[in-house]
Amino acid sequence: MTTKGTLHGRIALATNNGDIGGGEVMLLNVAEAMVGLGFDVVVVGPSAPSGLVDLARDRGFSTVVLPARTRLQYVLSLRRWDRRERLGLLWCNGLLPSVSTAARKRRVVHLHQRPVGKLRLLAAMSRWGAIATVVPSADMASAVRGSRVLHNWVHPVVHARRRTLSDVGTGTVRVGFLGRTSTEKGVVVLCGAIRELQRRSGRKFRLVLAGEPRFVDAKSSSVVDDSVAALGDSVERTGWITPAEFFGRVDVLVCPSLWPEPFGLVAAEALSAKVPLVVSDAGALPEVVGRDYPWIAKRGDAVGLANMITLAVDSEESDLQGCFDRWERMFSPQAGRQRLKFLLSEIGYSSPEDVRHA
Repeated sequence: MTTKGTLHGRIALATNNGDIGGGEVMLLNVAEAMVGLGFDVVVVGPSAPSGLVDLARDRGFSTVVLPARTRLQYVLSLRRWDRRERLGLLWCNGLLPSVSTAARKRRVVHLHQRPVGKLRLLAAMSRWGAIATVVPSADMASAVRGSRVLHNWVHPVVHARRRTLSDVGTGTVRVGFLGRTSTEKGVVVLCGAIRELQRRSGRKFRLVLAGEPRFVDAKSSSVVDDSVAALGDSVERTGWITPAEFFGRVDVLVCPSLWPEPFGLVAAEALSAKVPLVVSDAGALPEVVGRDYPWIAKRGDAVGLANMITLAVDSEESDLQGCFDRWERMFSPQAGRQRLKFLLSEIGYSSPEDVRHA
């Protein structure tokens, strides 16, 4: 399968967090694509939290578990391991492993969040000696000079929808949100849009809120909770739920972010699931759906968001097929693997699969 024993075919992927988040989902997607290209892959992470390395092991990847229970311990352990044991290319999946190994050779820095404030200096330091800096969107690349765009990709979400779009008019419209329940993700604005829809429409609208307040400060959580509570029995909080189950429950998905989204994995999943999707104009969300996409709302505008939700619910099935076609062309695993192959080739790491066939 690989060129084991050679530096050229070996790649280590170091995680940013021990828990599973959007960046860690992409680490596993990248690892899967690299294995498909013939590379010898190992996933590196801390002993606690161990969610990432446990999942990587369950999926058949080789792992290196570094003794660490705090972020500082992980930084020190990773730098020590990198100096003493690492062979081949190091793919730094996030700012923490990138800073930990700053100035080391044969590294790719993969940033999933736009560096702001003090993090801008750390991001600049983390890129010392790196072969390339990779970001998930052109929007983020505009903020990280000299970076290369490697769009994220997602596996298709297959679900059992309860109703067709033509059925929606006969019952309550279920408006979905999936993700981190914080103010910056636009949950408060979405609650305002639901109230606006209830006020002016003859239809009934229900918010299906899926996700948890992970990495959300107490003040933001309190503001979100108050806005959700104001909807009374017109809201359903599911907590953690699989994308397949979630998309089977809703009639339209809304991504109402206020902050500059570096990508939008949930939006890409909705394209694959053929679920009507409304996004705000924040960050890379318009880039994911396409600049001429019909259901893009101005960020922070609850009334405009309500208008777009109405239009999306009344969309045609042909519109949703177009969304699926865009996912397949741009954000499917096959598309991602080809982009990754091209990027690695550009920085001098040709696929062992191609080397064998040369």
